[in-house]
Amino acid sequence: MKFKYLAIALFPLALAACQSSNINTVRDTPVNVVQQENADKTLTAYQWSYQPQGSDRPIVLHFAENRLSIETGCNNQGTSWKIEGGKLVTSNLMSTNMMCPPALMKQEALSGSIFQNQAIPFSIDASNPDQPTLTVTDAKGQKYVFTGKMTPETQYQSQGEIIFLEISPETKQCTGVAKQTCLQVREIKYADNGVKTQVDKDWTLFYDQIQGYTHNPDQRVILRVKRYEIKNPAADQSKYAYVHDLTVEQASVK
Repeated sequence: MKFKYLAIALFPLALAACQSSNINTVRDTPVNVVQQENADKTLTAYQWSYQPQGSDRPIVLHFAENRLSIETGCNNQGTSWKIEGGKLVTSNLMSTNMMCPPALMKQEALSGSIFQNQAIPFSIDASNPDQPTLTVTDAKGQKYVFTGKMTPETQYQSQGEIIFLEISPETKQCTGVAKQTCLQVREIKYADNGVKTQVDKDWTLFYDQIQGYTHNPDQRVILRVKRYEIKNPAADQSKYAYVHDLTVEQASVK
């Protein structure tokens, strides 16, 4: 079996999650339009998506402290950001440099035209804290509305613990609260230089779900996962929530 390495080049930086320490209780703010002094907290509490017409991939904004990362559907972009004079101020964009289909290259250009070294008028409507909207206006006066989805840190009000799980292609029937199908996993540990230091010998039944991960029975994968402790879980609920953060390795087995 030959593994295809997807992200091992990111070590050792990939071993440490990029997390924002700014966890917010946005649900406790019953205002429609977020005040400017609270906007930075709201921006970092969500990831923001805009679906261009005719595209099957959204533009997604990730605000961290002083850093904005943008998924364009093609290349990833990044810039610094701050709120100044009631506007969202960005600097020069940095970007990866892959060739992509023309439609996605056009979408990447759209993102650049909005966020490249601009002072951007914006507003946030948090009347629905589960799905707020961020409206930004480009230099030509065109408005774009991004929809917010809570980050796991906001949802679970904690920082996620990073773990690495190898996922077997084979699932097994298991019984939790009821009969179900369980993944088989084993935990892996890495040194700071990316070298594996420990791999569990035996496969363990995994009764939970990994948010953002879709199992493929034709692949064996290693995932970087954020594990969040759930406060006051129900009697039949796990004490942890698991969120897919990065696919480190994957290999076809058929």
